Amino acid sequence: MGDLLLVRHGETEWTVNRRHTSITDVPLTPRGEQQALQLALPLQALDIARVLTSPRIRATHTAQLAGLPDPQTCDDLREWDYGAYEGLRTADILRRRPEWSLWRDGVPPGNDHPGERPEDVGARADRVLALLHRYLDTAVGTVVVVGHGHFLRALAARRLGLPTAAGSLFRLDTATVSRLSLEHGRPVIAQWNQKYGQLTNAGQGEEDQCTLTLPRQRKGPEPWTF
Repeated sequence: MGDLLLVRHGETEWTVNRRHTSITDVPLTPRGEQQALQLALPLQALDIARVLTSPRIRATHTAQLAGLPDPQTCDDLREWDYGAYEGLRTADILRRRPEWSLWRDGVPPGNDHPGERPEDVGARADRVLALLHRYLDTAVGTVVVVGHGHFLRALAARRLGLPTAAGSLFRLDTATVSRLSLEHGRPVIAQWNQKYGQLTNAGQGEEDQCTLTLPRQRKGPEPWTF
């Protein structure tokens, strides 16, 4: 059966500042570009059947730098519409609404964008999974989607048969790869939040070497060591 790889885009100025970034087309930082380049080595070993990316430049640029073949944009892979909370940090929102939770409450509309509730995001995730159904239920290769933190977490929850709000349980850093596979015919998490090279959080140093087993490698020993 085909595996589903979730790739979060590289670092941007707004991810460093922890600002909610949806419709704002913030580019990758130089560090974010380097992170995306570091994805190329492990990803090139895969037998990739299809690549979809969010239309935002931070996602399409990540796919390009990672050397993913023939990426196609998919509007449903865009980030959660944060409405009136676009550009704000969670700490800023909690000062106004101490009990607020994105995964439970969604966001209020902004001037130009309606914002989304968890069920709205879950419906988009379900449409993406329906689009990829014939790839994920066959052995034609790995499907790669390049997108954003909150939406990819929602997509993972829906693939696993969980409510959208369960995405709150899955931390997802910038420039990471996560793999959903099948076990006894049921979707499972095979790897999650895997990092390459330097740590993705600004201000931290080199991470330790680690080992990641990737599906359908064309060459090289298993597991893939980097």
